[in-house]
Amino acid sequence: MKTNFLAFGMSTLVAKNIGSITQVIGPVLDVAFSPGKMPNIYNSLIVKDQNSAGEEINVTCEVQQLLGNNKVRAVAMSATDGMMRGMKVIDTGAPLTVPVGEATLGRIFNVLGEPVDNLGPVEVTTTFPIHRSAPAFTQLDTKLSIFETGIKVVDLLAPYRRGGKKNYLEELV
Repeated sequence: MKTNFLAFGMSTLVAKNIGSITQVIGPVLDVAFSPGKMPNIYNSLIVKDQNSAGEEINVTCEVQQLLGNNKVRAVAMSATDGMMRGMKVIDTGAPLTVPVGEATLGRIFNVLGEPVDNLGPVEVTTTFPIHRSAPAFTQLDTKLSIFETGIKVVDLLAPYRRGGKKNYLEELV
């Protein structure tokens, strides 16, 4: 089955590194790429194709393992219903990123950084990868402060110290 990536809105995504699905087991995909074109671990892959019923498939995946023989193992970030062997996969060349900054406070996002709270799009210019290194020790705050959970009863009756390890259910029982 031939796929026209421009028909799916791929004009903004450069389709330089294209692979194909070799195996689908639940949310796990094995994808084969050309020799020398293997994506890095944590790169996002996009499956944009049509299934046998003619429905559009648009699933973002993340590379988790390099299997050898020009294959990678990736985990899908949404349902893999309708996916089959041979579908084309595009390596974005970048990890999954989420928006950060003042505009994101009070908003709810999925793992792809898309708002799911029905409050419209988020106007941000800065995004960070979901996998990034921890801050340097010199950037950490050492003063004692209270962690505000947003749950009024917990914040009032059993406040938590910021940075401490607590289990909500342990405190409430």
